[in-house]
Amino acid sequence: MATTENPQNNAKYDGFTDEERGAMKERAKELKTRAKRGAKADTEPEVLAKIAEMSDSDRVIAERLHAVIKVTAPELTAKLWYGMPAYARDGKVLCFFQSAGKFKTRYATLGFSDEATLDDGALWPTYFALKEMTDEVEARIGELVQRSVA
Repeated sequence: MATTENPQNNAKYDGFTDEERGAMKERAKELKTRAKRGAKADTEPEVLAKIAEMSDSDRVIAERLHAVIKVTAPELTAKLWYGMPAYARDGKVLCFFQSAGKFKTRYATLGFSDEATLDDGALWPTYFALKEMTDEVEARIGELVQRSVA
């Protein structure tokens, strides 16, 4: 949640932003669609369509990220999760991409859920900022995805 200003009276509002409410609505729609067609339906076309809607910089990152994940962990299923491309095993999201445009941030994010096995001692990162996809970044993502499915 974020603190925003109410444009009608300039008062601070400590609640969900329009973007957060939009993500929740997208998630509700995803759940309804899944219930109608069943959990086994192919959801990759929806993910690719969502990626195609992104701004140029986000789309380039998301396309390359999608390719890296599909090559590294073909057993993961691409699906939408709160309107974001996500990759799941047995229906549980392991990692997801959040475009910079989604919440009007200065960088995109690659996130890993607690389902991913990235544990490294008592402290480890689960979210990574993505400014661009380089060969080095792709290799690091490949390593993280491999660890997350191990």
